[in-house]
Amino acid sequence: MDQSQAPVLEALSALHANPLTAFTPPGHKQGRGTDPRVLDVLGERLFASDVLATGGLDDRTDSHGVLDHAQRLMAEAVGADHTFFSTCGSSLSVKAAMLAVAGPHEHLIVGRDAHKSVIAGLILAGIRPIWVDPAWDARLHLAHPPRAAAYRAALDAHPEARGALVTSPTPYGSCAELREIADECHRHGVPLIVDEAWGAHLPFHPELPTWAMDAGADVCVTSVHKMGSGLEQSSVFHLRGDLVAPEVLRQRADLLGTTSPSVLVYAVLDGWRRQMVQHGPRLYRAALDLARRTRDRIGALDGLHVHGRDEFCGPGLAADLDPLQIVVDISALGTTGYRAGDWLRAHRQITAHLCDHRRVSAQLTHADDPATTGALLGALTELVEQASELAPARPVDIPDPAELRLEQVALPRDAFFGPVETVDLADAEGRTAAEMLTPYPPGIPAALPGERLNRPVLDYLRSGRAAGMLVPDAADPELRTVRVTAS
Repeated sequence: MDQSQAPVLEALSALHANPLTAFTPPGHKQGRGTDPRVLDVLGERLFASDVLATGGLDDRTDSHGVLDHAQRLMAEAVGADHTFFSTCGSSLSVKAAMLAVAGPHEHLIVGRDAHKSVIAGLILAGIRPIWVDPAWDARLHLAHPPRAAAYRAALDAHPEARGALVTSPTPYGSCAELREIADECHRHGVPLIVDEAWGAHLPFHPELPTWAMDAGADVCVTSVHKMGSGLEQSSVFHLRGDLVAPEVLRQRADLLGTTSPSVLVYAVLDGWRRQMVQHGPRLYRAALDLARRTRDRIGALDGLHVHGRDEFCGPGLAADLDPLQIVVDISALGTTGYRAGDWLRAHRQITAHLCDHRRVSAQLTHADDPATTGALLGALTELVEQASELAPARPVDIPDPAELRLEQVALPRDAFFGPVETVDLADAEGRTAAEMLTPYPPGIPAALPGERLNRPVLDYLRSGRAAGMLVPDAADPELRTVRVTAS
């Protein structure tokens, strides 16, 4: 196919040149009805491009095949058999993938480090999870993706499982043994879903970790707004092989998705694919060089330590590392990542990617340059100088790995939708959670519906909240109370 084409952008350009008089949504009618104060901020061009996908960008019967053409170009660009665009983020895409593999009361093997959107998929579908534990680094208090051996054991013990799901890369950049996990799944005749939300860039430079399709995955979900050039909510999911039928995957996505997709999101996805095919290797070569220099310069600052492959990768840990995720341990400064992240935003207008009890991280992409990384370095330099203002940090009670792993005693859907009661957090030990309790970011639940709460996890959440942790999905974000199943 001609990868210089961008069908959605070209159709929009044609529409601008020969505009329609529309008696359809959107009701702003190409911005004519938009408040001028809104136009002053967002611009007229945005509203001129906000049109219906069917009956606007294309005609009523989609006779021009604009979206289908764009999706086939994307599939070819990354080596997939089929690609589907989503304007509802990878939170929808991963649910569609799960529902295409397993149905109510069927088993799916899932890494317990899954994002909350995966847990939402379990709840909505009534899927029974078979959990595999992450590779936990007890020294750094950090979880890496589960190893292939854990998936092998789960598949051998649960031949009824309909498939498996792994998250790779994690928000910290650590990657799973995807080839080995895919081989284990295929040995059992079931598909592998990879939640690769943080890996949109991986197909476009050989020095980056192997991306899911090249590793043998059957379905791969990617958030283009995270590491690519997409607008927020832009996602694509790819399919290869014959273990998942494309029409089933399409129908599951249709079941969950909006009937009013954003052409703006489609257009930017289309343009990003063309950009990556034509310029991706050059852009990421520059980004990787910039990341190396930035890592070295940050690591030279007193009190800051930049994690690298030597710490994150190896036996029992991660299989690979995305070097564009610059994870900085600041614990030597005597403060928390929560407090440091807030200081960087308030005093230097720098927003950190992740903030946890001992780290902050910076996500680099092809869009960064010496000016942005110079601002980061200057802000971190000043953070080191002002660290005494942030210390001492409130301690966070981090459980041992065995204590962090809660027992699943009820189906997530049953616990979430069943009778519940609200109890004080201090009185919740031994009760079954009826809600997700998710430190965010990175958005991996510490407790999820159907898990029995224990004292170490409750103390972790209590002390973390006091230290600055955010738990936005809790019914009580202050965590004074928690929803549990009715006794």
